[in-house]
Amino acid sequence: MDEVDRILAAWQREAPGLDVAPLSVFSRVTRLARHLDLARKDAFASQGLEIWEFDVLAALRRSGQPYELSPGALIHETLSTSGTMTNRIDRLAARGMVERLPDPRDRRGVRVRLTKAGRAAVEGALADLVDYEHELLAGLSPEQIDAVAGLLRLLLVPFEGK
Repeated sequence: MDEVDRILAAWQREAPGLDVAPLSVFSRVTRLARHLDLARKDAFASQGLEIWEFDVLAALRRSGQPYELSPGALIHETLSTSGTMTNRIDRLAARGMVERLPDPRDRRGVRVRLTKAGRAAVEGALADLVDYEHELLAGLSPEQIDAVAGLLRLLLVPFEGK
């Protein structure tokens, strides 16, 4: 039994006519997300990064050379708002993790580029994170990992409209 089983048993006792079956999935997803957020926070702290900083830097790093995106693309990649992204870029630029460059295709536009320091930090944090997540999945077979990933994809796709 896990904590969700105890929660479900309590709801079945207190609200016997209510079908709480969705809680068996989504409460576990929510609880797992909280645990993973805490673990990610620890992994990123070893590189001096906050979770949001990793998200922005990782979006730039995985974009490929020259590791730059427009602020609009970063908003899309990180599920944030325009005002939030402006603040995040400002803070990362102040730390020397990113730099703003003029967009060569649009004089009014800006490109955000990962610096060497930003690249080193995000790559270190990613290595720590992947090591930890491999440990978490060590009890599952490759087939089980694929099955879990596939089922979670089915739940996620409607939210992301793809």
